[in-house]
Amino acid sequence: MSNNSQHLTTQRFEDFELPTPLLLAIKDIGYTYCTPIQANTLPVILEKQNIIGQADTGTGKTATFLIATINALLSTPPNEPNAGPRALILAPTRELALQIHQEAIALLKYTDLRTTVIYGGANYEKQKKQLSQGCDILIATVGRVIDFFKQKLFNFKAIDTLVLDEADRMLDMGFIKDVRYILQRLPPAEKRLNLLFSATISFKVKEFAYELMDNPKIISVESENKKSQIEQYGFYVSNSEKIAILIGILREAHPARTIIFANMKSTAEKVTAFLKGNKITAGLLSGDVPQNKRQRLVKEFGEGEFDALVATDVAARGLHIDGVTHVINYDLPQDPEDYVHRIGRTGRIGSSGYAINLICENSAFYLPDIEEFIGNKITIKPVTEDLLAEVSPPVKLERNKVKTYDKGKNKQNRPPRNRQPHKKTQRAEKTTQK
Repeated sequence: MSNNSQHLTTQRFEDFELPTPLLLAIKDIGYTYCTPIQANTLPVILEKQNIIGQADTGTGKTATFLIATINALLSTPPNEPNAGPRALILAPTRELALQIHQEAIALLKYTDLRTTVIYGGANYEKQKKQLSQGCDILIATVGRVIDFFKQKLFNFKAIDTLVLDEADRMLDMGFIKDVRYILQRLPPAEKRLNLLFSATISFKVKEFAYELMDNPKIISVESENKKSQIEQYGFYVSNSEKIAILIGILREAHPARTIIFANMKSTAEKVTAFLKGNKITAGLLSGDVPQNKRQRLVKEFGEGEFDALVATDVAARGLHIDGVTHVINYDLPQDPEDYVHRIGRTGRIGSSGYAINLICENSAFYLPDIEEFIGNKITIKPVTEDLLAEVSPPVKLERNKVKTYDKGKNKQNRPPRNRQPHKKTQRAEKTTQK
C-alpha cells in the first residue's frame, strides 16, 4: 500500500515497538501504512490505555484490535499461567466472528499463540473439541461463549485483554445482559486491557463503555474521505414501481457486486424471486438460512459467483466483503444507525462505492432522521423512462429444507408419536379402574 493513498496516513507499522513475529506477519499481509483509526489508537493502546474507538465500517478496526491484542500477549506475562484463554474478543454475529478469526490466523503466523472461534448455529461437538485443545485468543459470539462457559469447558481466570467489536450492534441486538454476565466473571477491569470498537458511539454505547472499563480514552475518527468514497443518492418511487426501478438500476449500472437491503424477510424473498425471474443472479441471506449455507453464500458472493446479495439487517450484520460496488436500500431503514452500517458494506478501505436509496411511500418519513444523523442531504435523482424496466414474473424460490420424515411407505423411519389418549378412552380407562 502506498502512503499516497488518500485513506492511509504517513504512520508506518514498523515505527511502533511491536514484537518481531507480529511485524513479520503484518508485512506479509501487505500492511505498511496505518489507516487513521490505527494511527490514532495504536500508540494509546500500546501504552496499556483502555479505549473507546470509533470509525466508519471498513477502516481497519479489526486489524487494530488484533495487533493490539497480540502485542499484549507477546509482551506481557499471563496473570494466571496455563489457566485458559488470555484474550476474549466478542462479536455480535457469527459472520463477523469468523472474519476476525481469519485475520487473527494471518497475524499469528510467526507466533506460538493459538486462536479458536466459537459461535452459534454450527457443529457443537466440533467446537467443543477445538476448545478443549486450548487457545490463547478466544473469538466468540456472546450466546455460545456463555453456553460453553457454563459447561465448564474453559474459564475466564486468565483473561487480560477484552475486546468488544461492533459494540453498538451488540447492544442493539439485546446482548447487554449477557455481556454483563461475562464481565462479572472476568478478572477486575483494572487487571486487563479493555478495548471497545464501534462504527457509531451513541450515549448508550458510551455509558456501557464506562461500565466496562476504568477511565477509557475516546478516540473518534470521522473519515474525511467517506463522503467522496461513497456516492449517496436516491429516487422517490411509488410502491408499485420499486421492483421495476430496482431492475432498471441493476441493468443500467452493471454493478460487479451489489448488496440489496430489505427491512423484512418476506420483502427480501420477493426481491430475490423477481431478480432471478429477470435473469439477474442473486442470493438470499435472511435470518432462517442455515449457517453452512450462509457461509457458502457469503463465500460465493465474495468470489463473484452471483451479482446481487439480498439481505435483511439481522442477516447482514457484521458482513465484511471486499469489492462491493453498490449498496441498494430497497427499503430505507427505520434506524439511522442501520443506514450507516448498510452503506459501510461498500466504499471500504481505499475503494469507492455507491449507496442508492429507493424512497417509497412506506419509508420516506425515515429520510429526515437519516440525513440529520449522517450530517448531509442525500441527492435525489429523477426517475427516467430508462430506469422503469419491463419486469418478467418472479420465479418460485426453494424453501430452506428442514429435515422431515417420509410419509406412507417408510413409516418405520418416523419418530414415535407421543399421542395423548382420546378423552373417551381416558374416561373408559378410569371406569375400568374403578
